This record gives sequence, structure tokens and C-alpha cells, in this order.
Amino acid sequence: MNRKTFAALAAAALALFTLPAHAALRVLACEPEWAALAKELGGDLVDATSATSALQDPHRIQARPSLIARVRNADLVVCTGAELEIGWLPALLQQSGNDRVQPGQPGNFASADFVRKLDVPARVDRSQGDVHAAGNPHIQTDPRNIALVATALSARLRQVDPAHAAEYARREADFSRRWQQAIERWTTQAAPLRGAPVVSQHKAFVYLYDWLGMKELAVLEPKPGVEPTVSHLQSVLASLKATPARMVLYAAYQDPRPSEWLQRNAGVAAVKLPFTVGGTDGAKDLFGLFDDTVARLLAAGAAK
Repeated sequence: MNRKTFAALAAAALALFTLPAHAALRVLACEPEWAALAKELGGDLVDATSATSALQDPHRIQARPSLIARVRNADLVVCTGAELEIGWLPALLQQSGNDRVQPGQPGNFASADFVRKLDVPARVDRSQGDVHAAGNPHIQTDPRNIALVATALSARLRQVDPAHAAEYARREADFSRRWQQAIERWTTQAAPLRGAPVVSQHKAFVYLYDWLGMKELAVLEPKPGVEPTVSHLQSVLASLKATPARMVLYAAYQDPRPSEWLQRNAGVAAVKLPFTVGGTDGAKDLFGLFDDTVARLLAAGAAK
């Protein structure tokens, strides 16, 4: 055997020993917050990506062929549920041909199933705009909901990948400890915001308000998902004369112009919140998401 052949065989043998001992569980999240949570809970055991970015409206996504292919190859699909993705996820699931991730299967996980929903309507019809029968789907704006979803998602990871159940359990315990400590810190920091009167551009922050005790006075959208008209903005402005707001909040993916209009005309701070992981430079992971959210709210409150 010549030297080159020996070297090639040795390199091949070394490569076998350095390959991972398992194939990573392929997790496709519908939104960035769930991809980030899967990474926290799975570490190197999972390959977690998001179907959307923080600068996209999660209500309105095109079922592109590239997304269909990603669903086809997924072992676990993690979404919000509560009809947030109703305009695009069913088409992806149907066209993927992946039996593992269909509704009712272990590979299909809806985060909203594990939290208390707010804004559940008594009735729903098309005249009400983009109203969700199951309740407001934007559960990720309350870190207490993230904790509940983490417990359920860890259990699901152990179900679909039982060979690594012990590692998932260990990572869940570590994340839960750090997350509960962070919730206590954020809640203490945000105490000055309790009772603060605010306006929302979209009905996106009801869980945030429930956590921090903030009071929503008005919404700039006349109906959920319907862009505000000048006449509606003026009616909101008139209503604020009796009860002024401290700030108006909008998500990073939204056009800021309605909030900026109110800022100019009512003298309130227009505050962009990351809304999900990646929405701002400070929201690089789940912890940064709430670090940055609380910091932005406090800065706006102090400026008033």
C-alpha cells in the first residue's frame, strides 16, 4: 500500500469517528420564537429553522414550493395554532405528503393549545375582520406562556425522539430554571408600567398587557387585519383627549406610519417592539426578546 492510499484510508476512518452519532431531529417552526425555543430545549439534538422571519406578517405567508419541501422533510412542525397560520399552513401540510406532521400526529405541535387564550370571541363572522375563533393567537408576548409551551414541547420532543429523552429532560430543567429567574427580573423591572394607558396598532399585545398590567385604550386598526383609515385615526385621536395614552405600540413587521401619525398628533411615543426573536437587534434569542421589549417600554414610559 503506497503512502497516498494509506493516508486516504486513514482520513476516511477518522471521518467516520467524527460524524455525529445521530441525525439531528428536523424541526420546522412556523414562527421564530418557536424555532428559538426548540433550540433551547434540543441543543445539538435538533436542527430547528423558522418558516417565517420577524419582519413578516405571520398571518399572511405564501405557501411557496421551498416551504412545502421543508415541511416534507420535517420530523416535527411547531406552530402557534389558534388559527394564526390558517391562511397558509394547511396548504403546506397537505401538499407536503408528510404523514408524520399532519394534525393529530406527534409531529404536529400547536403551542397555543397549552396556554389560556385571551380575546376569545362570542361569535365570529367575516364582518369582524381577521378575528380568530380560538382567541388571540399572539401568545408569545407573555413570557409565562413561553414557560408553559416549553414544558409541553419538551414532552413532545421526548415522544418523537425517545432515544434522547434524558437529554431533553435535562435541557428543559436548565431552561426552566433560567427562564423563571428571568421572568422575575423582567416583572420587577417593568413594575413602573403597571396601569400605563397605551394604544396598539394591531391587536397584538393583549398577552403582554395581561402580564404587565398595562391598559389598552384603543387600537389603530378599525378591525383586526384592516389597515387604519384617516377617519378612524382621527376618531382614536379624539377619544384620547379625555383619556390620554402614554405610548402607541407596533410590531417590527408592521408599517409604522399609523403609529407615527398618532405620535405627531397626540404627542405620544411610538414604540416599535420586536414581537418575536429577530425583530430588533437586541432580540437575538428568547431572553433578548424580553430584555429588549421591557427596555423599550420603560424608555418610552420614562420619556413621557
